[in-house]
Amino acid sequence: MKVMAINAVPYGSTGKMMFSISEMLLRQGDESLCAGGFSWHKSNRKEYYLIGNFLSKSFHMYMAGFFGDHGCYSRFTTKQLIRRIKSFSPDVIHLHNVHGWYLHLPSFFEYLKESRIPVVWTLHDCWAFTGGCAHFTFCDCERWQSGCGGCNNLRAYPISSKRDQTEKMWRMKRDCFCGFDALTVVTPSHWLAELVGKSYLREYPIQVIHNGIDLEIFKPRSSDFRRKYGFSDDQHLILGVSLGWNERKGLDVFVDLSKKLPDSYRIVLVGTDDRTDTSLPENIISIHRTQNASELAGIYSAADVFVNPTREENYPTVNMEALACGTPVLTFRTGGSPEIPDETCGAVVDCDEVEALEREIVRICTEKPYSRDDCVNRAKSFDQNERFKEYLDLYEKIITERN
Repeated sequence: MKVMAINAVPYGSTGKMMFSISEMLLRQGDESLCAGGFSWHKSNRKEYYLIGNFLSKSFHMYMAGFFGDHGCYSRFTTKQLIRRIKSFSPDVIHLHNVHGWYLHLPSFFEYLKESRIPVVWTLHDCWAFTGGCAHFTFCDCERWQSGCGGCNNLRAYPISSKRDQTEKMWRMKRDCFCGFDALTVVTPSHWLAELVGKSYLREYPIQVIHNGIDLEIFKPRSSDFRRKYGFSDDQHLILGVSLGWNERKGLDVFVDLSKKLPDSYRIVLVGTDDRTDTSLPENIISIHRTQNASELAGIYSAADVFVNPTREENYPTVNMEALACGTPVLTFRTGGSPEIPDETCGAVVDCDEVEALEREIVRICTEKPYSRDDCVNRAKSFDQNERFKEYLDLYEKIITERN
């Protein structure tokens, strides 16, 4: 079996997933080639093909930012990629994020259709069926169901343009992405699968394969975190973790909670920066970054409850990581976030119900209804080895049916 995977970048959760699946293929004797757009985060993997360079990506970003037509440039680098695909001759092509200013979508998807190579496409956000945005829940927009246009979210990633071409881009993407003989859409959450079923991608089979985490890293760990930051035995540690903090991620919710909760509750936010610090009150502990994943696991393990007041999410990794470290999860009912904790290890409240969130924090910290063991048991279903093996099984099923 020969599988080629393509993603916008060689890092982050999507990059790690791509490489992890590739390593599983190689270990069982199959062939794998990964490819991705230019990034300052270099990959030293010998099976990695770099698509484009700094100049090609910068040109694409500039033109798309000016004209609002992300995905309409990088013709030459896309031709080079197609030549590499032909020389590798894969049995399956696995797409991840194809937005990222590195592909000419019309020519690339035209080739995929003509080649008739089976395609698996994992959607990590909503971009594939909108006129440009990756998420639309926060701005409460439903135009993606009827053709977009009149966009009020033009500055959002990855549109980043002042020119509204979302109606034109919606039609172009529909034409590019529809009409495959063999394409399977994979979503990490049932929430996203339901949205795909309402979009022009509903003509394809949709399969839910949850994301996974490394349970050898994320597990209950001893930590001196509470002692280091002066927590007393009767104080409760409320933890939030994000790669970037803003209103979409619920930063304002934590600020509000810091004013409502008693002094015996202290909030710790991980993943902040200097800009974020300017909006935080003094009673919130701000941690810009951790040295490694093991240190982060130690912080998860030290917390009494992990709170995720995200207003826009697919299937958040941080929820899984917290549970794997034995910490119960409390989240807003948004996106796929509520699918991760069950009744044995966490709770869900309606989005923006801050008072309900506060009550649940107090209940979880004082009554302790969720044991560490129950959280860890729930996290066993997030084992990345088991989840990624589902992709290998899917590849084999597709190839068998094709033959």
